[in-house]
Amino acid sequence: MRVHVDPTKCQGYGQCHEVCPDVFGLDEWGYAEVSEAAAQAAEREPAILAAAAACPEGAIIVETSDATGVEEN
Repeated sequence: MRVHVDPTKCQGYGQCHEVCPDVFGLDEWGYAEVSEAAAQAAEREPAILAAAAACPEGAIIVETSDATGVEEN
């Protein structure tokens, strides 16, 4: 799974950080940033998906691969 934040959409609401602080941090201006190392832990997937759903701007992009290697969004 790959996770990133679209900086053109993020408005700094911080919902992702509230839901999943291990993966989503806030920079000095309050905009979301992703800890790629933390995002790789399989047990965090439900929290990452919940954080993406909580983003009012839809700024969090989660890319997953199925068994065939095809990327889904």
